[in-house]
Amino acid sequence: MSGLGDPRVLPDTKTIMRQRTKTILLLATAVLGATYAQPPAKDAPQYTKDGELLLPRDYRNWSFLSSSVSMSYPEEGPGGHAMFGNLFVQPTAREQFEKTGTWPDKTVLLMELRGVGGNDPFLNKDAQFQTDLHGYEVHVKDSARGDWAFYGIRSGATSGKAFEKTAKCFSCHETHGAADTTFVQYYPTLIGAAKQYGTYKDPSRKASGAR
Repeated sequence: MSGLGDPRVLPDTKTIMRQRTKTILLLATAVLGATYAQPPAKDAPQYTKDGELLLPRDYRNWSFLSSSVSMSYPEEGPGGHAMFGNLFVQPTAREQFEKTGTWPDKTVLLMELRGVGGNDPFLNKDAQFQTDLHGYEVHVKDSARGDWAFYGIRSGATSGKAFEKTAKCFSCHETHGAADTTFVQYYPTLIGAAKQYGTYKDPSRKASGAR
């Protein structure tokens, strides 16, 4: 006798199909999540055989986070004078931060450093504008190389060495970084995500030792 019309068989078949569908969806979600968890290979940090960080060629196609003046460390920045800093990050890393409030592995936060111009006769006396490229400061999250690290790349160079762990940038970011040791407090478009996911640490409270 065929079991097609047997009510005892149909519920079991439907249950199996539902379980299979659920399993497939979970697997698909896991695969997508793994793919989305970090920037694609073409945007991941690349290094020379000597361990220097290679300058990403297309960083200007990345997501722009902010622009600032004199945010680098005078004693460590190229030239030791005020400069504009334009900050870029891989689009996938930014999207992941917006969904989790933390940066994924292989994140590259690249600050392009340019000179500051002023006193232009066609502008008001307080106007400032960007001029020549002076170099780059790069903050890289790479678990294969000890998590966060800093690199300096001079203008015209294609790669740069890692800063020593004693460099001021390490302690400054650790103490004052609002989220994942980064200065998210200065990235207006990301502050909301860090607060939403509970990763935002008020820099003023950290500095004062408040809890």
